[in-house]
Amino acid sequence: MNKEKAVVVFSGGQDSTTCLFWAKEKFKEVIAVSFDYNQKHKIELECAKDICKKHNVEYHVLDLNLLNQLAPNSLTRQDISVDKDAPKEGPPNSFVDGRNLLFLTFAAIFAKQRGINAIITGVSQSDFSGYPDCRDVFIKSLNVTLNLAMDYQFEILTPLMWINKAETWKMAYDLGAIDTVKEETLTCYNGIKGNGCGECPACKLRKNGYLEFKRQYLK
Repeated sequence: MNKEKAVVVFSGGQDSTTCLFWAKEKFKEVIAVSFDYNQKHKIELECAKDICKKHNVEYHVLDLNLLNQLAPNSLTRQDISVDKDAPKEGPPNSFVDGRNLLFLTFAAIFAKQRGINAIITGVSQSDFSGYPDCRDVFIKSLNVTLNLAMDYQFEILTPLMWINKAETWKMAYDLGAIDTVKEETLTCYNGIKGNGCGECPACKLRKNGYLEFKRQYLK
């Protein structure tokens, strides 16, 4: 296996940016891949591009507009508001059916063409927001499926899988990336850079994690 190169599934948000810097520590060459599915918070692609340019990371955007057509929800439709609170049952209305399945599959195709085995994604089962495609069992299952489908040895790496948001902030801090994550990323479902709108679930999770990080680690 090629241990020197990696592809990062990169949205320009907190988690994927932390993973990007983690990858830069672990691999000699890192390529970032984003996906345009006409998401409501499409400005994230500009954030991703800017971060990669600033830190000398090769960057690509792949077209997945079909996902928007197939999966109408609060991240793909202007007339559907993001739920402020988690539902009592089922995933939130910000869950895009098949998104991580498709992202990782297309990232794997991209990686194989370049002789790259490692694919890095920022999913977390500890802070998975009710998204079934952020679970470890899904990642492991897909890893096996991709290997069989392409007769190629992929390794999907998930540095954030078992850590919470406070620990993710700590990782960014240890990597020297906390200012980039705080100021240059876009996590907000309503498309507001940095601290975001403060109201959507992603912003609340990010803020609470940061406050807990400061309480635990910046004494």
